[in-house]
Amino acid sequence: MNSDSRRARFERLAPAVIDAVRRYLARRTDPATADDVLSETLLICWRRFDEMPEEYLPWAYAVARNCLANADRANRRRFRLIARISRLDPPPAAVDGPSPPDGDLAAALARMRPEDAELLRLWAWEDLTPAGIAVVLGITANAASIRLHRARRRLREELLGSVPPSSQPSSSQPSSSQPPGSQPFGENPPDSEPPRKTGPAAGHGRPTEGSRT
Repeated sequence: MNSDSRRARFERLAPAVIDAVRRYLARRTDPATADDVLSETLLICWRRFDEMPEEYLPWAYAVARNCLANADRANRRRFRLIARISRLDPPPAAVDGPSPPDGDLAAALARMRPEDAELLRLWAWEDLTPAGIAVVLGITANAASIRLHRARRRLREELLGSVPPSSQPSSSQPSSSQPPGSQPFGENPPDSEPPRKTGPAAGHGRPTEGSRT
């Protein structure tokens, strides 16, 4: 492939790659980092364009994922440096702004392992098959399918666990076949006395005072 045809093919694919990778990054990082990582991803895609397969989106997601991991490591190093500087020269106190709302889904994903949460995002947000997920994560398609099944089950358990107890059915409610307050057949109420015996058996056969002669 000569340089002109290579460039023409890249220009045909670039809009689809840019749009997909931009959405991928927007769901995982802040806008400034997303722009930087997108630029680096496109540069790597151009340099390694000859390695790009026909199914190019999973391959491009894998490149973006590695670039984002490098950016996150750089950000952590920068934050550690800022923390050390702030201990030496602390800034004036500032009031924090309101935090964005966090729904049940986001909270459930946050409680899961990061690897499982990312796998679910690739499946639900990027609409990838297990084969495409395998390309992004660098695993086999069979492993991706198994992990996806387990991650979906785990997410379902997390979401069901976040349902308030008041909305779940209670097993302590009385049965509809037995009216409230009634006792099971053959049992006496807790505060009632046992029935008294009548007749000759009540005195075990002993005569009363009036029967003596």
